[in-house]
Amino acid sequence: MSPPTLPRGWRVYLLRCADGSLYAGATNDLARRFAAHSRGAGARYTRSRLPVELAWTARAASRSAALRREAALKRLPRPEKLKVVARRPHVGGRLDRD
Repeated sequence: MSPPTLPRGWRVYLLRCADGSLYAGATNDLARRFAAHSRGAGARYTRSRLPVELAWTARAASRSAALRREAALKRLPRPEKLKVVARRPHVGGRLDRD
């Protein structure tokens, strides 16, 4: 799977792993980070759950804001994460406007 073409800047994202689980992360270069996850060089969690796909992403104003949002997403139970993805999915390289 090719990395998404997205503008740079701080982003929070959810990946859908091969086992159906969702992984939350934050980065200032989503294409680079997605490529790392896809080749098994990303987080330990995703390494054993390849392949991954980008399920959702949102812009963040700063690194601090991105990390706070990532932590909040990680605390959500799975049904709530699925609601986040359903409201604003990442579709075919396009982003919904934040």
